[in-house]
Amino acid sequence: MEFTNREIKIWNEISEWQENLYQYERKDLSALYDKWLEQGFELLPDNVQQQFFEKLDTWLFHLHAMVQSSQIQIDARERILASARLFKEDIETLDDLNHLSIDQLNYIANQHIAKHRLYSFAQGGVSGSGSLLLLGSDIPAMTVINVRIVQLIAMSYGVEVNTPFEMMMALKVFNAGAMPKRLQGMAWEELIREVQNADDDYFYLGIEELTNPTWMEQPLKQLLKAISITVFRKKLVRGIPFISMAIGAGANYQMTRNVSEFAQKFYQYRYLQKKKAEEE
Repeated sequence: MEFTNREIKIWNEISEWQENLYQYERKDLSALYDKWLEQGFELLPDNVQQQFFEKLDTWLFHLHAMVQSSQIQIDARERILASARLFKEDIETLDDLNHLSIDQLNYIANQHIAKHRLYSFAQGGVSGSGSLLLLGSDIPAMTVINVRIVQLIAMSYGVEVNTPFEMMMALKVFNAGAMPKRLQGMAWEELIREVQNADDDYFYLGIEELTNPTWMEQPLKQLLKAISITVFRKKLVRGIPFISMAIGAGANYQMTRNVSEFAQKFYQYRYLQKKKAEEE
């Protein structure tokens, strides 16, 4: 079975998107920021750095497992299967979604992507409303939203995320999607290499490290957003802090947009690559 015209078109779109990642121009300010971030962490003893990133990785692992096993995510899995049965009645498992067309899978995935971008927008607006409690809960809430959308996108393309291998892949996709654009090309290459070289699609045998100093740019951006919200939250228009709400909503929406776009390209690639391998 050969690629359909639509599959060829989407394959070419992924290739073009990938090339844009590789050719992304690194600005001088970004280089200075990277150097400053690296030097900042070098001030800490090696054992402190190691413990910090190990604890951060452990927190992400536990968060992924908690989201994946939550009733909300289990219900979402069933909704994905129900949506798939609209196209093919005998769909029983996520693996059966591989029998659907790429456009049908895109339709299912895009429903969840649109909802979670809206959730992020609303979460940002709420966090910018002026309450310190809501502002403090913004980073954990955004992490949950973005980990969840990666899992849902994976399931929408027929991938179970409850195996050690797929759990690690989903976490690395979330990690890469949250990175600055200038670093995503290298992260994309690493992900594709791991998928292609995997001898076992159940157990994960690669590098388990997720976070490092370069990954910290996104949390620092969130901190900068929090500072901006704090500065502008007293600037009221008819009693409502529109400026701080707009800052929060815009920043959160952009983050989820970046993560969901990266995740969708990755799982589209895997669907098409798997189909290509089966043809050969």
